Amino acid sequence: MTDPALPVSLDIAVLTVSDSRTLETDQSGRTLAERLQAEGHRLADRRIVADDIYRIRAVVSAWIADPAVQIVLITGGTGVTGRDGTPEAVSVLLDKTLEGFGEVFRAVSFQEIGTSTIQSRALAGVANGTYVFCLPGSTSACRTAWDRLLRDQLDSRTRPCNLAELLPRLKENPA
Repeated sequence: MTDPALPVSLDIAVLTVSDSRTLETDQSGRTLAERLQAEGHRLADRRIVADDIYRIRAVVSAWIADPAVQIVLITGGTGVTGRDGTPEAVSVLLDKTLEGFGEVFRAVSFQEIGTSTIQSRALAGVANGTYVFCLPGSTSACRTAWDRLLRDQLDSRTRPCNLAELLPRLKENPA
């Protein structure tokens, strides 16, 4: 049995949705990768894919089918312009949604960017026992999401409850 006083390291994949970024210029994906590793989690994979719902869906589907990936963090494609398709790509893959994630993200973001937060379609859910989080593409939004929501919920020591401690039960009964 694991010691509840010790943090559990999770395997987290990071996907950046962008038509123009490369691994070298992707500040948002780098920020998430650095932050998750600083908290003792493992970077399972990191990729960039064009803002195309089928390409996004293909990568995310592969990760949620991979037992070595527990969490998927997606940055980009959550806005309202023509090519922003991350929510459409991901929502059909989810077994359950975590409505509170998008609600709380926008509430926290409102403190930083005001009413511009209504343009965010951040969302989260569970697919095949894997948590999937869709974040805006800006580096500041990724910092906000990690620092104010994800870091604590992916820390098995957070009380009264956290998402990390639920992972074994999600894997037993994914749907």
